[in-house]
Amino acid sequence: MVDLQGQYKKLKTEIDAEIQQVLDTSSYIKGPVVDAFAKDLENYLDVKHVIPCGNGTDALQVAMMALGLKPGDEVITTTFTFIATAEVIALLGLTPVLVDVLEDTMNIDPEAIRNAITTKTKAIVPVHLFGQCANMEEIMAIADEHDLFVIEDNAQAIGANYRFKNGSVKKAGTIGHIGCTSFFPSKNLGAFGDGGAIFTNDDIIAEQMRAVANHGMKVRYYHDYVGVNSRLDSIQAAILKVKLPHLDDFAKARNRAANYYNAAFASCDKITTPITASFTDHVFHQYTLVLNNVDRGGLQMHLNDKGIANAVYYPVPLHQQKAYRDSRYQDGAFPVAEKLAANVISLPMHTELTEEQLKYISDAVLGFVEN
Repeated sequence: MVDLQGQYKKLKTEIDAEIQQVLDTSSYIKGPVVDAFAKDLENYLDVKHVIPCGNGTDALQVAMMALGLKPGDEVITTTFTFIATAEVIALLGLTPVLVDVLEDTMNIDPEAIRNAITTKTKAIVPVHLFGQCANMEEIMAIADEHDLFVIEDNAQAIGANYRFKNGSVKKAGTIGHIGCTSFFPSKNLGAFGDGGAIFTNDDIIAEQMRAVANHGMKVRYYHDYVGVNSRLDSIQAAILKVKLPHLDDFAKARNRAANYYNAAFASCDKITTPITASFTDHVFHQYTLVLNNVDRGGLQMHLNDKGIANAVYYPVPLHQQKAYRDSRYQDGAFPVAEKLAANVISLPMHTELTEEQLKYISDAVLGFVEN
């Protein structure tokens, strides 16, 4: 699904030199390169504060802890996402409130958010799924109306631009009160291990998050809050610092691949290709098709036989997961998410795809679907 080796080879000289510098200084935790990377990312995102942390799940947890959310508080999020989004809500004793998604973009439905708000609602966690932004202008309007926090789960859309109706533009993850991202190796900006970061323009929230991520300390050995231990190590920061200036070029390469796929599948009525909303860029963390009356399992076997990677993101919506079963949500409660879960398939998507590879993949898909 991702050619990490090919991308590394292109940047090998720079990456190896940065890693060697960390080894030479032996500054493995909270080294100067971590601060340098955070500053570079602040500049790229045009955001006041970037707090590096251990991974994307930690980013969500630190964000919610810093906001002072209490057990029983309700947090609204999408049922069609990776489990980490709801996992953190449940781990903190908060109540996950799940809502459906829009069929075209697969992102959270703002009207469903509005309908799910109660007196216990304290926050909304929109997920920028597969590489494009949810409708943040509408979501922020709802949040402002009800005095709610917004935490953007930006693990899949770092680098995407969001365009407001007044013509202004912001980066994904910098629109809500807090943005969270992951640097898992397969992400658009991926480390060579785990890593994550939290963004905010709010000075007070930033101070809280820095403390929470560092055992609740503002001053060493003086613990003002219950915190966690979540750090981005220096070697991963060094790698990310090299990769960050290439992030926009990575997105262009992914878009070229997506455009090839889109053209290849355009005339096939059994395949719906990804739709990009008018207010957002798409950085194609995943290239996800919706199949129409196609045997998905058979297609997967066909692709496997031809040596073509493929995956289903996600086969089971959160409300149907055993760990998150809830009497509030019966099967059929979220028809769009359930339909997508039964019919989506993702094809290889990364920066190193060649036209020859794209042709081989798309021909293989069409060879099965059209026969």
